[in-house]
Amino acid sequence: MAIREILTVPNPLLKQVSEPVAGVDDELRALMDDMLETMYDAPGIGLAAIQIGAPKRVIVMDLAREGEEKQPRYFVNPEIVWRSEETSGYEEGCLSVPEYYDEVQRPSKVKIRYLNYRGEAIEEDAEGLYAVCIQHEMDHLDGVLFIDHLSRLKREQAVKKVKKLKAA
Repeated sequence: MAIREILTVPNPLLKQVSEPVAGVDDELRALMDDMLETMYDAPGIGLAAIQIGAPKRVIVMDLAREGEEKQPRYFVNPEIVWRSEETSGYEEGCLSVPEYYDEVQRPSKVKIRYLNYRGEAIEEDAEGLYAVCIQHEMDHLDGVLFIDHLSRLKREQAVKKVKKLKAA
């Protein structure tokens, strides 16, 4: 396992649409292991493969709170098959937009379908933080950042802040 560099805005790769993968094999599991180690090191609760420069439809996530046992989750070729009409706001942050947070409105509940670490097909409901995180990470797979849900002014402020952080 290896810790990889996390791309930050305005890197153009982050706007790229990721490609589906043919299936789960040892090479893909190695990528997911690297992603998980990178996410824990950052630290974060979710990471899409494109954030480390791999344009594949792959996400890792762990919503365990500090002090709890780790609960890593793996999502290969995830898709949302249903969204609730009810929405809720949540203050989001992103490893690709470090130290910037803002509220984003998203569907409160979603039903998702994906392959897990072993390549098994899973379909399940998500709500609360899980629903927020999976939608946030799936946006990455389509080249969308959480700041793209904000006003142009807020988006520009976020990018400016990240550039300033990198320059420091």
